[in-house]
Amino acid sequence: MNPIFTKAIAALVPTGMLLVGSALQFSRRKGTAAILQLIGAACLVVVIIAHVCEALNWFPWMHWGLKHSVGHYVDLVAAIGGLSLFPIGYLFGALTREAA
Repeated sequence: MNPIFTKAIAALVPTGMLLVGSALQFSRRKGTAAILQLIGAACLVVVIIAHVCEALNWFPWMHWGLKHSVGHYVDLVAAIGGLSLFPIGYLFGALTREAA
């Protein structure tokens, strides 16, 4: 079995849990923090889906795994978005709940 696929499937469980938890949080509190957290979690799931597509060689025209390719930039932008928006939303939500 492809090691990239195995790692991607293993990472899909916790990121899926983050996405479901963020969606539940957003359904309860429709604020800026909740939407940032939800978008960040969705971006992290896009990263995992990009790795699954790379491992299974889906969409070969995206040239997964090569520098300066469409697949590389989809993965990069989603990773940057997820790793910045999710913690910012979490921190913003924690600070506003403390003050309230």
